[in-house]
Order: sequence, then structure tokens, then C-alpha cells
Amino acid sequence: MSPIPRRHVLKAAVLAGAATPFSWVLGGAGTATAAVRSADGPVDITWLEEGGLGAAPGSTFGVPWPKGQYGKDQTFALATADGKQLPVQTWTTATWPDGSLKWTAHAAAEGLAGDKSYRLTPGGTAAAPAKEVTVSEKGGRITVRTGVIEAVIAHNGHRLIDSLTRGGTEIASNGRLVLLRQGEFDDDDQGNARWERFDGEITGATVEQRGPVRAVIRIDGKHRKGSRRWLPFSVRLYFYAGADSFRMVHTVTFDGEQTPGRSSGDFIRGLGVRFSVPMRDEAYDRHIRIGGDDAGMLREAVKGITGLRRDPGAAVQAAQFAGEKLPDPATWDQRVTTRLPLIPTWGDYTLSQLSADGFTLRKRTTGGHGWIPAGGGRRASGFGYVGGASGGLSFGLRDFWQKHPAQLDIRGAHTDRADVTLWLWSPEAQPMDLRFYHDGMGQDTYAKQLEGLEITYEDYEPEFGTPYGIARTSELVFWANGSTPSAEVLAQQAEVVRTLPQLVAPPAQSIAAKVFGGLFSEPDRSTPAKAKIEDHLDFLFTYYRDQVEMRRWYGFWDYGDFMHSYDPARHQWRYDVGGYAWDNSELSPDIWLWYAYLRSGRADIFRFAEALTRHTGEVDVYHLGQWAGLGTRHGVQHFADSAKQQRIANTTYRRFYYFLTADERVGDLMHANVDSDETFMVLDPQRKVRTDPYTPDRNALSIGFGTDWSGLVSAWLTEWERGGPEAEKAKARVLSTMETIAAQPNGFVQGSGLYDLDTGKFAVADKPVVSVSHLSAVFGLNELCAELIDSVDMPKFKEAYLDYCRYFNATKAEQAARYGSNFGTLLLFQGHSRLDAYAAVQTGDPKLTARAWQKFYNSDGYKESAPWTTEKVTGPVTLVPGSEANWVYTNDTSLYGLAAIENLALLGDKMPS
Repeated sequence: MSPIPRRHVLKAAVLAGAATPFSWVLGGAGTATAAVRSADGPVDITWLEEGGLGAAPGSTFGVPWPKGQYGKDQTFALATADGKQLPVQTWTTATWPDGSLKWTAHAAAEGLAGDKSYRLTPGGTAAAPAKEVTVSEKGGRITVRTGVIEAVIAHNGHRLIDSLTRGGTEIASNGRLVLLRQGEFDDDDQGNARWERFDGEITGATVEQRGPVRAVIRIDGKHRKGSRRWLPFSVRLYFYAGADSFRMVHTVTFDGEQTPGRSSGDFIRGLGVRFSVPMRDEAYDRHIRIGGDDAGMLREAVKGITGLRRDPGAAVQAAQFAGEKLPDPATWDQRVTTRLPLIPTWGDYTLSQLSADGFTLRKRTTGGHGWIPAGGGRRASGFGYVGGASGGLSFGLRDFWQKHPAQLDIRGAHTDRADVTLWLWSPEAQPMDLRFYHDGMGQDTYAKQLEGLEITYEDYEPEFGTPYGIARTSELVFWANGSTPSAEVLAQQAEVVRTLPQLVAPPAQSIAAKVFGGLFSEPDRSTPAKAKIEDHLDFLFTYYRDQVEMRRWYGFWDYGDFMHSYDPARHQWRYDVGGYAWDNSELSPDIWLWYAYLRSGRADIFRFAEALTRHTGEVDVYHLGQWAGLGTRHGVQHFADSAKQQRIANTTYRRFYYFLTADERVGDLMHANVDSDETFMVLDPQRKVRTDPYTPDRNALSIGFGTDWSGLVSAWLTEWERGGPEAEKAKARVLSTMETIAAQPNGFVQGSGLYDLDTGKFAVADKPVVSVSHLSAVFGLNELCAELIDSVDMPKFKEAYLDYCRYFNATKAEQAARYGSNFGTLLLFQGHSRLDAYAAVQTGDPKLTARAWQKFYNSDGYKESAPWTTEKVTGPVTLVPGSEANWVYTNDTSLYGLAAIENLALLGDKMPS
């Protein structure tokens, strides 16, 4: 979805009539107790990490605003700390229901270099860029000009980018996608597998933004060979005013066939992006640069004149190493000049990163000749350059070693045109094997399938462990250089590939704006009790960050996620035990991590949460096929478990990254969920545990008010506030479901209702039912309800939700007195203490305040008596040396993290002594 145009921004609704059950809240009492500055006036904007813009093309960032503060026509200006006005492009990404701004996005590029902080000021007029980015369309081509480079983009055919020029000089051309398919998998090293090449074929290109600071082009298509088209792709190209580079966001969705037990199918052997680079200079003025470990870099010429038996002169050698054009060979030592034809030209280079712990670099003179090793190391930057004194292309693949196997190829640098390929999946690795990992052990009935939950915690059903429809997004950056860059510039470019610079607003702005429910406050160590909780929060994040490294939770399909449960006996996470393996957003670690970032502004937490969002939104969710819109419960493979549920595709988990960065790909994912209520016709999430006969009925679908509705309403709310194409439908569903949940005899305690897909309403039950699950509120329900209650004044809905909060952690006698029966056996009381805290603030009930802290400290979950330390482990106890905290489990971590953050924000000044 493209950024929402101003004409689509929601207008304030006019509501009339005393019978109307709701109205818009223009103010609203705050919930956080921590003191924060007002969000009025200028906002200080800083870089997430030190280092600034570097060689990046620009940065786009989001800023939240309090309800009712600014109207949709508000303008913004950006300036450096010393008051110099900078160009900035602004658009609305969300509005509050009254039509006021909730989130704005801002793109900047020119003038950012060299400064560490800036000021975004409401009002005034943004400075015009000295070199605007412009977009024109003519003759089936889209031309983007940044003022420094020009890119010609195709509407159809096999070339994404026809040409990339700088100052009229062609730097690269024929930018295209490459796919290598292998039809058989050599399971026993006895096959003779053959490859075939597919090329990306464009089905459409759309201009999503036209400048003046930022332009975005979206290109869609499939990979094709002959009559077969498969593996859909979506590519976005980002250009900034005055930049000599552009960024690419590349998504593929798997739609091939891989059948368990069969060696034939659609196995991806290589997946890449390729450009051709003209080589105009003499061979000794052509340069190769390939990034290695840290800031390391191979710096060579296609025809090297250093290290020879005869010396052309120190100045000449130094110039070649620096990448400068060499003086006329007639001025060299003639013993070298006359023998130049005898010096080999090295036209081909390959760096392959087949694991997180090692890369190899090799080169050869040309095809058909032998390779020689050129070095190696642990973790390459994913950066390279090929070109010469008259210009060349720098290129980089982000998360290169983290999402192994990856590879960089340069071919034909000794000829008139070199080819550069950035392999997202290295053709030197084993083919991509996505076959389901086991045979199901003959579990051919629901009863047998459910037995898997009793032993491996995995829900198995034949043909459900399929990768069909999962996706993966990668990010690349390209520079069109007028000459071979200096070592300093190359280092800056490589660093951009490793860590893309990101501008951010401070935590105080998000807290004052009360976005995402307003349930977080800045870290506070003013008392020993608060400091101890802050220490625990830091411990848990640090532990998971370190476990990613120790356990090597890396790889193309895995990077970003972490494990669910630990096996103390093996000193190992249960990576191979059914539903205990990959976490797949179970119990909302995504919200915990984003709250942790929003309150602290810590870069390491942001990057950790960013990788999680990229992963869970793509890999754990189906984007094609019969289960599009559903995600997969935690398992050994991200798609393994047969529980395909909306709660994993939950838009709540994507909202943070989208609003902080305005990332269009994440916007696509959120928009795709608007109609995910239709998935309940396709698959009943309760089909294996229902005791009564049930057939899905379009006008009477059984949908739970917890895990199901919380995921649906987050998609509707997001589409509504973004002003998307289905905003009016989404708005109606938000309000109608809130109203009809509130109208149930027991409100949220009713548990579920019969939902009408056509009207977007729940039927109001004719008798009260008590049906409460410990899972209902742990997939974002509390955070979504807090946001809804703060936005929409619907007293009965608020009352129904506060009742649920009040009674979940109540005694069985209190539950029975209120509802006629108790809630049965429940779990996760520590995590639900945040519901007590929310209700305590909303109602002013001191008993709820006391109970919130009592349940936080003294129920299930992590106790103060927990070790809160790690133990060193090494061989032969564990595969690699490191540390463990064998009492840490991700369910408990997620719930402790959320309860701690929300309780501190809501009741931090009412903690027990």
C-alpha cells in the first residue's frame, strides 16, 4: 500500500442523537504516572545509532502526536540544532478518530550529513531541496531523477531497472532478478540434480511517492521460464533528493511444491539480484572492493601492478591501491609498461557466506579457468564495488551473514561489461529445503493428532505443514559512483549496509502522545523496587540477545525469531521438540520488545525488534493460498504446526515498526489483514477441541473475543486510522464489534459470539455463558483495548472490558458472585496483573492496585527469588561455550516483560514497600 494521500485522511465524524451508543473522545485522561514533557511544539530528532547519515541515501521516520493537537493540514519544518532549515517531506500515516494527526512520517536527506540532532517544528514551511527527486512516466518507463543520478524503471519485461546513470554516464544497466530452480534434491548424494534459470518478469510498476524529497516505486511480478511463472516478487525502490544511491526492499513469496518424502519438487538453488556494469577504463584502472570482517575490505585492481618483480613506481602503486586513475604508462618504469600484456587480469570474484561463522573469497581470471583463494573470515559485511576511475557501482545486501547462505559475485570485470549478483540464497549452498520435517507417525484422526500435544506439544494434521504462501523480505542498497570511492567513503557505504541509519523521535514523545495504548513510561530507577524490576527487564533482553548469538539463531528463514522453551537436561533450547521450538510470536514477545524500545530509545532493542518484525510478519504468516491471512503456531519449522490462526498474523505486532519507519512493505502486511475475518470460513481454529457439531456459517461464525477478535480489530483499527482503501468498512467493524461484544450478557466473559461476515456484528446471545481462557488477553487484547477505550467513548464497551480485567485474577468466589460460576482453572496470573493495573487506574480501585502488585510478585511466572543470573556452560555439556539461564522460558519472559513495563507505567508510584 502506498502512503496515504492527504485526500484520504479521515474527516471528523458528526454524530447526533441521544441514542447513539458512542462518541469521539477528544481528550482523555492519561494513564502513565511517569512525568514527561508536553508533546506540544518542536520535537528533537536524533539518530538511532551514533554515526549519522553516513553514505545512506536518506532516512524516513515517524512521529506520534497527542489526540486533538494538530489537524490534518498541519505543516512541519526540519532544522539542524543550530537552526539551519532542511528539506523534509511529510505525510500522514494515521489519524485519531476526531481527524487529528496521530502519526506523521517525514523523509529527509539533504543537509543531514555531519549532524547528530535535528528539530522538527509544527508550523512553517519546509525548505525546498536544492536537488529535488522527480518522477516522470513515458513510453512504458518510469524515470526517477535525484539531482545526482537517474534511474529508468520498466513497467514490464524482465528488467527492473533499464539504466542507472550519473551525470550522463552509465553506471549500471539491466537490473534484474535471477532464480535458479533445482527439480530434485539429492538426499543420498546419488542423484544428478540439474538447475534451470528463471528471470523475474514484471507484471506492473506503480509510483507510490513522487518527491520532492522521497520517491518510491513498487514493482510486482513473478519469475518466469517459458510458460511457467512462479515465486511472486514485490520490489520497492527508494530514492532521496540529492542522493547518489537508492535502496531496494525485495520480497518473495514461496508458491512452489515441496512434498515430504519426495525428492522431486521446486527447490530454490539460487535467488538473486543482478546488474550489469560497463567497464570503460583500462584494466589497471578497474577496481574491485569486497567487504570482509568488521571494517575489513579487499582492495584490488583487475590488473594489479603491485607486488610485481618490477616496480612501476611507488606513487603509481599507491594510486592504484587508492583507486585513483593512473598516469600514462609511458611515465612508468618501462620494464613494467612493456610487459603489461603479460600481467593476468582477474575478472571473476566470489564471496560466499554459507554460515553465520565463515565466509570464503576466491577469484579467477575468467570462466573455464581455476579459482584461487583470495582470503576469508567470519562475517562479511555484504558490501562490494566494481568499476573504475570513470565510475562504478557499489552494492550491498543487509543482514548478509545473519540471513545466510548469501553470496556476492562479480563476473567479467576484465571485459566491456561486468555482471554483479547479490545472492539472497547462495547457489553454492544446499538447495532451499522446505519439506515438512516428519511423517506424522500415522496420526490420521483428530484424536490421534491431538495426542501429539500430550507428548511433543505439536498439533499435527496431514498436509498442514506446508511452506506454500510464506514470504521473506530482504534489503539492498546501491550507489552510482562517479569514480572509484576513497577508502573512507567505501567504509561509510559498507557501514550503511550493515546498519541502515534511522532517525527517531525520543521516548518522551511517544509517551506524551499516548500511542499504542499509552501503557509504557521511561525507565525509572528512583527506588530500589523500581530499580530491581528495571534490572530484571535488562537481564531478560540481554539474555535473549546473547542467546541468538550463542545458539546461532540465524539463517534466511530463521533470523529474527527465537525459541519457545528450554530443555535443562540437554542444556539446549527445545529446537527439535514439536511446539516447543520456534516461538512464532506466542504470547506477544513482539509487543514486549517494542514497548521496551519505545520507553528507552535503545538502539539494540530497536534492531532486535526490527528483525523480529521482519521475520514474524513474513515467515510465520501465509500470504498466498487457502490460509492467506493466517499464521502458524510455534513449532520446529515456522510453518510446521497445523494450528493456523489469525492470532499469529496479528497486525498488532506490525504496527510499531510501520509507524516508527513508515515502511511500505509492513503496510502491505497490515492492509492484507483487513479481510482476514473471511479466513474463519476457511478454517475453524477450534475445530479439534469443539465438542458440539459445528459447520462454519457466513452469517454465524464462532469467533472468540480474545485471541481471534484482538487480531481482527487491530487490522481494522489500523486500516481506519491510516485512511486506507477499506477505511470505512474497517471503521464500521471496529465500532460494531465493540458494541456487540459490550452487549453480550457477560461481555468479554461470554468468551465468543456468532459473527456475521456481511454485517460485521456479533449476534447478542440470549443467555449468559462463562467462558474464559488464560490465552484470551495475551495476544495484544489489553494493549488494543486500552487504545480503543482511549479513542472511542463507548461506556458499555469500557465497562465490559474493565469487568474482564477486574475478575480474571479475582478469587473463584468473587467470580461466581459476579457471573454465577467461577472461571475454572486459569494460568498466567503474573501476565494478567497488567489487566489489574489498567483497571485500577481506570476505576481508582485501591484493591485492584494492591492485587496487581500481589499477582506480579507472588503468582506464577518469574519470582524475585529467581536467580536472575546466567551460568557458564561449555563442552562437552553444550555444543559451543556460552551461558544459560535454565529457568527462562519465552512465555514467561513475554508476560513478565509486558506486566513489568505496564505496571510501572500505570502504578509505579503505588508499589508495595
